[in-house]
Amino acid sequence: MSEFDPTEQTQAPRVGAWVTLDAIVATEQIARAGFDYVCVDGQHGLLGYDAQVRALVAISAGGAVPFARVSTNSAAEIGRVLDAGARGVIVPLIDSADEAREAAQAARYPTSGGRRSYGPMRLGPHFGTTPEETDAAVTVLVMIETASGLADLEAILDVDGVDGVYVGPYDLSLALGARVPFEDAILPRLDAELERVVAAATARGKIAGVHCADGSQAALRAEQGFTFITAATDVSSLRADMVMQLSAARGTARDPARTRTY
Repeated sequence: MSEFDPTEQTQAPRVGAWVTLDAIVATEQIARAGFDYVCVDGQHGLLGYDAQVRALVAISAGGAVPFARVSTNSAAEIGRVLDAGARGVIVPLIDSADEAREAAQAARYPTSGGRRSYGPMRLGPHFGTTPEETDAAVTVLVMIETASGLADLEAILDVDGVDGVYVGPYDLSLALGARVPFEDAILPRLDAELERVVAAATARGKIAGVHCADGSQAALRAEQGFTFITAATDVSSLRADMVMQLSAARGTARDPARTRTY
């Protein structure tokens, strides 16, 4: 059973971190900080496949559950990150239930109705003794970040093998008509749509995930009902802390939030 069983509605929200840099020691230390999961970003992150493999090993060594966001809904790419040790996969830019079904099938073996190729390069806790056991431990989240995906939300959540959705609020705010992410005029509608995502996922016993800029925003999303929440990103946290320390040394005031872009 996946460590992120969406049917466990009584558990506290799972809080994670996001890795975009090829820095294996830093990634291990992030995993040791106590996050429930750490996700390696293969879409907007600055990591090639070799770096993703190193990052997934480091996350496992640090004690967090390793996730990976792939760059596209590709069966080959989904299979590679799972072979490399990811326990969960996040698939971006899903526009329809058919696309969500493709992602779910790519993450599971034919014995479970999928089409993942069997190649256990990294034997370990992410591989069961049978393909079916391995499949049961994999979490598949598809991203809701386009107008089409939002319109097909309920059908996407109804797809067998999709464990939940993960909202990309930056892209979603643009899809809703903002000229820049989180434009003030769009925020009421964005919040309403986020509440709709939570309600639809909860009603189906599935994961409601969301990406956040920082821990304060993550706490608000937890109150809103999200159950899988990214609270920090390596490059933004690094930049924010460096600005804060420099400001303290010089005796100047800076708002760390202004340094967080993702």
